[in-house]
Amino acid sequence: MSQTMKPVTAAAKLGIYLPAAPEEFQTTPITRAELDALRADPPAWLTDLRRNGPFPKEVMAQKLGISRSGLVRGGITEALTADQIGELIADPPEWLVRERETHRKVLEEEARLKSEQSR
Repeated sequence: MSQTMKPVTAAAKLGIYLPAAPEEFQTTPITRAELDALRADPPAWLTDLRRNGPFPKEVMAQKLGISRSGLVRGGITEALTADQIGELIADPPEWLVRERETHRKVLEEEARLKSEQSR
């Protein structure tokens, strides 16, 4: 018998927002082979979700260049689409500019610490 994973786990591995996936995907456990098949030959719905969203928090934060905590501080509580993210990037509100700067500083500090530890 193949080991299965919950839909939420499969969605995370695929980088998609589970509530936007088809009902069958949301309610059916998925085997590793099925997950590999989705990765190798994604159906139209999966390709569309990956391209247009709505996206999970991790993906939204990455696309905006901020942390997941920065999304919360910016008041982003709902999943955003590619168009919505594009609008924010094109005309960034003050909170986004601030969060990008904060995130950049955190990443620089993490890199500095990692560099010190490797000496």
